[in-house]
Amino acid sequence: MEEIALVDVEPQHVVGIRKRGKYEEIPDMIRTVYEYVLSQGAASPGCPIFVMHETSEEEAVKADLEGAADIEITVPVTERLAPAGGIACYELPGGRMVRVVHRGPYQECGPTYERLFAWLAENGLEIAGPIREVYLNDPREVPEAEILTEIFVPVA
Repeated sequence: MEEIALVDVEPQHVVGIRKRGKYEEIPDMIRTVYEYVLSQGAASPGCPIFVMHETSEEEAVKADLEGAADIEITVPVTERLAPAGGIACYELPGGRMVRVVHRGPYQECGPTYERLFAWLAENGLEIAGPIREVYLNDPREVPEAEILTEIFVPVA
């Protein structure tokens, strides 16, 4: 079981796309952003990041079922790129966040989130912005049991 820790996260220069839809669209959105970065001859020094704007599990499930989830996918970049086709270049804010790593299939993150939310409550911290999931490895290259998702929750 991964340790939960309070960390300071630096702002990141990213290329991203944001739309309403279903969470199952995330892999295609990641592909779209990476294709754009490559088409610009740019480099990406980091992993793809899903920024979740729904504020509770109930809200996320409802939004996904309705096809109205607020989905933002970003990829760190080393240089500023021109916007195109719904893709923008901007700074993803940093700040004080709680971090944990989930190991295993994405659809089995629930217990990790429950543990994380319990830790927040025990430590008197409140969520202060969108939650981020950083996808540390490629599910096409590792077994499901070895998928790593780094979860960051901004706190106040």
